[in-house]
Amino acid sequence: MVRVVLNREHLTVVLGEVLRRCRHRLFIATADVKELYVPLAGLEAPGRARSILDLFDEMSERSIEIRLLHSGVPSGPFLGHLKQHVPATLIMRRCPRVHAKAIVADGRWMYLGSANLTGAGLGAKSTRRRNFEAGIWTDEAALIDPVADMLDEVWSGGQCAECGRKEHCPVPLEEPAL
Repeated sequence: MVRVVLNREHLTVVLGEVLRRCRHRLFIATADVKELYVPLAGLEAPGRARSILDLFDEMSERSIEIRLLHSGVPSGPFLGHLKQHVPATLIMRRCPRVHAKAIVADGRWMYLGSANLTGAGLGAKSTRRRNFEAGIWTDEAALIDPVADMLDEVWSGGQCAECGRKEHCPVPLEEPAL
């Protein structure tokens, strides 16, 4: 199965499918990380919202490993929330060359597309404040495996020697000190 995901569908398809299906390991790659608020009354309904970090907490309580690979320094509100509490199974690494936007759940389902892990990217903001995004949601191993392998290679530092940005990245794959 390969499904095209457009615009606001990112919120229901990407987050909804991830939250419903993921049981063991969630790997997120994004260039940009900002505080993201997800509607409480179901992903389709507007209204009150909670932080993506609260959802990560729920996943941590179910012993789901969460890896977040990103390129830039997270937004101030996101870091502020992290300083109050880091979900137990969340591990973040930063590599300035990461520009991929992918979410892989248990190595069995994947979103691959243009959306960053932000409210504007995933369509959690109002219609006038969201980005126009496109991607795919798939369970096809032939599509998932090469992307997951590439992300694992970056995560583990396997690309650092050939990166060419050592002078800009004195501590490749740094984990933020909170």
